[in-house]
Amino acid sequence: MKQQINEIRDNRPWGYYDVLLDTPICKVKHIIVNGKQRLSYQYHEQREEYWTIIKGHAIVTLNDKTIQLKDGDQIHIPQKAKHRIENPNQTPLQFIEIQRGSYFGEDDIVRLEDDYNRN
Repeated sequence: MKQQINEIRDNRPWGYYDVLLDTPICKVKHIIVNGKQRLSYQYHEQREEYWTIIKGHAIVTLNDKTIQLKDGDQIHIPQKAKHRIENPNQTPLQFIEIQRGSYFGEDDIVRLEDDYNRN
């Protein structure tokens, strides 16, 4: 199987991400969360995610439970699990996200809460 390597930056109100790899069976992103920002509380119908903290401190909410992570820590986000990651510090948070599933489009985000009033 041929692997497609993309270097696509997608700016978001909380920071940005670069797509490092995009194949039919997985997608890999390098995500930067700016200081004092957080992603929406969300879930995905068609994928699961694995996060590895590269630099910084994160507060992860997973199915309404709060988990603290630091450099090198990892967490599995099961398919359809409600989740959010937050950067409580001023310095940027960096993590790697590996997605596995049947579909990796951004329209597979079901937002439950969002600081930026996105649907």
